Amino acid sequence: MKEVNIYTDGACSGNPGPGGFGAILTYNGVRKEISEGYKLTTNNRMEILAVIKALSLLKEQCSVNLYSDSKYVIDMVNQGWIEKWKANNWMRTKKDKAKNIDLLEKFYALIHHHKVNFIWVKGHAGHPENERCDQLAVSAYNGDNLIDDTGFDDI
Repeated sequence: MKEVNIYTDGACSGNPGPGGFGAILTYNGVRKEISEGYKLTTNNRMEILAVIKALSLLKEQCSVNLYSDSKYVIDMVNQGWIEKWKANNWMRTKKDKAKNIDLLEKFYALIHHHKVNFIWVKGHAGHPENERCDQLAVSAYNGDNLIDDTGFDDI
C-alpha cells in the first residue's frame, strides 16, 4: 500500500464568511498543492473539505499520514466522535444534529476507504507545510471566482 503524507488547513475571513482551504499531498518525492475559495462558509467546513478534496485525489487505497492544525478534525476521528454521530444517524446528542452532515458523510467514506492516521500540528507555529496550507487557503478566499458552498446553511 502506498504511503502518502497529506497536510491540510482551512481558513475563513469571519465565521461565517469567505473561506478557503489548502492542502499538500506528498508521495515518493512528488508534491501536489491544491486550494479552493468559497463565497460564504465556515472554518470547520473548510477544514473538513480540505481533507475530503485531498483524499479524493488518491487513485487507489493508500496509507495516509494526515496532518492538520484543526483540533475539531483530529478529535472528530481520534476521539471517536464521528463514529458515534454516524451510529446515531448524525446526531451529536439526542437533541442536537451534527453540523455539516453533507461533508461528514463524504469525509467518513473516504477515511474508511483509506488507512488514515490523523496527526495534530500546532497552527501558526512555523511548521512549513502547515504554514503553506494556510497561505493557500487565505489566497484562495482572497481570489476571484469564489465558489458557492451549496451545503452551507447560514440560518
